[in-house]
Amino acid sequence: MDISMGISLLALSVSLVTAWLTWFKRGKLLMTQPTTIFFGKESSFTNESNRAKVYLRTLLYSSARKGQVLESMHVTLERGETKQNFSIWVHGEKNDLNRGSGLFVSYEGVTLNHHFLLPPDGSDFKFLAGDYTLSVFAKLVNITKPVQLSKFSLVVSESQAEDLKQKQAGLFFDWGPDQGSYYSHIDIKILHGLVND
Repeated sequence: MDISMGISLLALSVSLVTAWLTWFKRGKLLMTQPTTIFFGKESSFTNESNRAKVYLRTLLYSSARKGQVLESMHVTLERGETKQNFSIWVHGEKNDLNRGSGLFVSYEGVTLNHHFLLPPDGSDFKFLAGDYTLSVFAKLVNITKPVQLSKFSLVVSESQAEDLKQKQAGLFFDWGPDQGSYYSHIDIKILHGLVND
Protein backbone atom coordinates (compact mmCIF):
# COMPACT_ATOMS: atom_id res chain seq x y z
CA MET A 1 0.00 0.00 0.00
CA ASP A 2 2.83 2.39 0.89
CA ILE A 3 4.69 1.58 -2.35
CA SER A 4 1.65 2.25 -4.54
CA MET A 5 0.98 5.52 -2.71
CA GLY A 6 4.59 6.57 -3.24
CA ILE A 7 4.40 5.74 -6.97
CA SER A 8 1.14 7.70 -7.27
CA LEU A 9 2.66 10.74 -5.55
CA LEU A 10 5.74 10.53 -7.78
CA ALA A 11 3.55 10.34 -10.92
CA LEU A 12 1.48 13.31 -9.71
CA SER A 13 4.67 15.30 -9.05
CA VAL A 14 6.00 14.56 -12.54
CA SER A 15 2.66 15.58 -14.06
CA LEU A 16 2.61 18.86 -12.12
CA VAL A 17 6.20 19.70 -13.12
CA THR A 18 5.44 18.86 -16.77
CA ALA A 19 2.30 21.04 -16.70
CA TRP A 20 4.23 23.93 -15.17
CA LEU A 21 7.03 23.68 -17.74
CA THR A 22 4.57 23.34 -20.62
CA TRP A 23 1.73 25.72 -19.77
CA PHE A 24 2.64 28.07 -16.93
CA LYS A 25 6.36 28.87 -17.06
CA ARG A 26 6.84 32.23 -18.79
CA GLY A 27 10.45 31.69 -19.80
CA LYS A 28 12.46 34.32 -21.65
CA LEU A 29 12.44 35.83 -25.11
CA LEU A 30 15.83 35.17 -26.70
CA MET A 31 17.53 35.90 -30.01
CA THR A 32 20.32 34.24 -31.95
CA GLN A 33 23.41 36.01 -33.20
CA PRO A 34 22.24 38.07 -36.20
CA THR A 35 23.81 36.76 -39.42
CA THR A 36 23.68 40.26 -40.91
CA ILE A 37 23.54 43.78 -39.49
CA PHE A 38 23.13 46.75 -41.83
CA PHE A 39 23.65 50.51 -41.46
CA GLY A 40 22.35 52.68 -44.27
CA LYS A 41 19.48 54.66 -45.73
CA GLU A 42 15.77 53.93 -45.96
CA SER A 43 13.70 54.59 -49.07
CA SER A 44 10.83 52.11 -49.11
CA PHE A 45 8.81 53.32 -46.10
CA THR A 46 9.41 57.05 -46.21
CA ASN A 47 9.63 59.66 -48.93
CA GLU A 48 13.05 60.70 -47.64
CA SER A 49 15.58 58.22 -48.95
CA ASN A 50 18.40 59.83 -46.95
CA ARG A 51 17.03 58.80 -43.53
CA ALA A 52 19.17 56.43 -41.49
CA LYS A 53 18.08 52.88 -40.68
CA VAL A 54 19.41 49.76 -38.98
CA TYR A 55 18.57 46.29 -40.24
CA LEU A 56 19.29 42.85 -38.86
CA ARG A 57 18.23 39.26 -39.48
CA THR A 58 17.85 36.91 -36.53
CA LEU A 59 15.86 34.07 -35.00
CA LEU A 60 13.67 35.07 -32.06
CA TYR A 61 12.61 32.20 -29.80
CA SER A 62 11.09 31.49 -26.41
CA SER A 63 12.89 29.50 -23.71
CA ALA A 64 9.49 28.15 -22.57
CA ARG A 65 6.96 26.02 -24.43
CA LYS A 66 4.29 28.63 -23.74
CA GLY A 67 5.85 31.14 -26.14
CA GLN A 68 6.05 34.93 -25.90
CA VAL A 69 3.84 37.72 -27.22
CA LEU A 70 6.05 40.51 -28.48
CA GLU A 71 4.44 43.95 -28.53
CA SER A 72 7.25 45.95 -30.14
CA MET A 73 10.98 46.11 -30.76
CA HIS A 74 13.52 48.89 -31.06
CA VAL A 75 17.28 49.34 -31.20
CA THR A 76 19.60 51.95 -29.77
CA LEU A 77 22.84 52.92 -31.46
CA GLU A 78 25.58 54.54 -29.38
CA ARG A 79 28.83 56.15 -30.49
CA GLY A 80 30.78 57.94 -27.78
CA GLU A 81 28.35 60.33 -26.09
CA THR A 82 25.81 60.07 -28.93
CA LYS A 83 22.80 57.80 -28.46
CA GLN A 84 19.94 57.35 -30.96
CA ASN A 85 16.78 55.25 -30.69
CA PHE A 86 15.46 53.64 -33.88
CA SER A 87 11.92 53.10 -32.65
CA ILE A 88 9.89 52.29 -35.79
CA TRP A 89 9.95 48.53 -36.28
CA VAL A 90 9.21 46.84 -39.62
CA HIS A 91 9.59 43.07 -40.04
CA GLY A 92 9.09 40.30 -42.59
CA GLU A 93 10.68 39.10 -45.79
CA LYS A 94 11.60 41.12 -48.90
CA ASN A 95 8.19 40.99 -50.56
CA ASP A 96 6.11 40.95 -47.37
CA LEU A 97 7.32 43.66 -44.99
CA ASN A 98 4.90 44.85 -42.30
CA ARG A 99 4.93 47.57 -39.68
CA GLY A 100 5.61 45.79 -36.39
CA SER A 101 2.50 45.67 -34.23
CA GLY A 102 2.84 42.44 -32.33
CA LEU A 103 4.37 39.05 -32.97
CA PHE A 104 3.93 35.64 -31.35
CA VAL A 105 7.28 33.96 -30.79
CA SER A 106 7.08 30.22 -30.18
CA TYR A 107 9.50 27.77 -28.59
CA GLU A 108 10.56 26.77 -32.13
CA GLY A 109 11.20 30.41 -32.99
CA VAL A 110 10.65 32.71 -35.95
CA THR A 111 13.32 34.04 -38.34
CA LEU A 112 12.63 37.46 -39.87
CA ASN A 113 14.27 40.55 -41.27
CA HIS A 114 13.94 43.43 -38.79
CA HIS A 115 14.19 47.02 -40.05
CA PHE A 116 14.48 49.83 -37.49
CA LEU A 117 13.76 53.37 -38.64
CA LEU A 118 14.03 56.79 -37.05
CA PRO A 119 10.85 58.33 -35.65
CA PRO A 120 9.26 60.96 -37.92
CA ASP A 121 10.14 63.88 -35.65
CA GLY A 122 12.75 65.47 -37.88
CA SER A 123 15.72 63.85 -36.13
CA ASP A 124 18.46 62.31 -38.24
CA PHE A 125 21.50 60.21 -37.54
CA LYS A 126 24.77 60.23 -39.42
CA PHE A 127 26.95 57.13 -39.47
CA LEU A 128 30.28 58.71 -38.60
CA ALA A 129 33.53 56.81 -38.13
CA GLY A 130 33.98 55.22 -34.73
CA ASP A 131 33.09 52.41 -32.35
CA TYR A 132 29.36 51.66 -32.07
CA THR A 133 27.28 49.72 -29.58
CA LEU A 134 24.03 48.34 -31.00
CA SER A 135 21.47 47.21 -28.40
CA VAL A 136 18.28 45.30 -29.30
CA PHE A 137 15.22 45.69 -27.07
CA ALA A 138 11.81 44.00 -27.01
CA LYS A 139 8.62 45.03 -25.24
CA LEU A 140 6.57 42.02 -24.14
CA VAL A 141 2.84 42.13 -23.44
CA ASN A 142 2.06 42.76 -19.75
CA ILE A 143 5.70 43.60 -18.97
CA THR A 144 6.31 47.26 -18.12
CA LYS A 145 9.89 47.78 -19.28
CA PRO A 146 11.48 46.58 -22.52
CA VAL A 147 14.01 43.77 -22.08
CA GLN A 148 17.42 43.91 -23.69
CA LEU A 149 17.84 40.91 -25.97
CA SER A 150 21.42 41.50 -27.06
CA LYS A 151 24.25 43.98 -27.48
CA PHE A 152 26.86 44.16 -30.25
CA SER A 153 30.08 46.11 -30.76
CA LEU A 154 30.67 47.31 -34.33
CA VAL A 155 33.25 49.57 -35.97
CA VAL A 156 32.74 52.02 -38.84
CA SER A 157 36.01 53.04 -40.52
CA GLU A 158 36.76 56.50 -41.94
CA SER A 159 36.43 55.27 -45.54
CA GLN A 160 33.15 53.46 -44.78
CA ALA A 161 31.73 56.60 -43.13
CA GLU A 162 32.65 58.56 -46.25
CA ASP A 163 30.96 55.97 -48.51
CA LEU A 164 27.81 56.05 -46.34
CA LYS A 165 27.24 59.67 -47.36
CA GLN A 166 26.00 58.33 -50.71
CA LYS A 167 22.23 57.74 -50.86
CA GLN A 168 22.45 54.19 -52.22
CA ALA A 169 25.31 53.03 -50.00
CA GLY A 170 24.94 50.56 -47.18
CA LEU A 171 27.36 49.03 -44.70
CA PHE A 172 26.93 45.31 -43.98
CA PHE A 173 28.33 43.50 -40.96
CA ASP A 174 28.30 39.76 -41.71
CA TRP A 175 28.82 37.29 -38.88
CA GLY A 176 31.82 35.01 -39.22
CA PRO A 177 31.14 32.03 -36.92
CA ASP A 178 34.64 30.64 -37.34
CA GLN A 179 36.21 33.91 -36.16
CA GLY A 180 33.42 34.78 -33.70
CA SER A 181 33.21 38.35 -35.01
CA TYR A 182 31.64 40.52 -37.69
CA TYR A 183 33.41 41.53 -40.88
CA SER A 184 32.13 44.61 -42.69
CA HIS A 185 31.81 45.70 -46.30
CA ILE A 186 30.17 48.55 -48.21
CA ASP A 187 27.51 47.81 -50.85
CA ILE A 188 26.47 50.60 -53.22
CA LYS A 189 23.70 48.54 -54.85
CA ILE A 190 20.96 48.96 -52.24
CA LEU A 191 17.59 49.44 -53.92
CA HIS A 192 14.24 50.46 -52.39
CA GLY A 193 15.59 50.18 -48.86
CA LEU A 194 15.69 46.37 -49.07
CA VAL A 195 18.69 44.18 -48.40
CA ASN A 196 19.85 42.37 -51.54
CA ASP A 197 21.63 39.03 -51.50
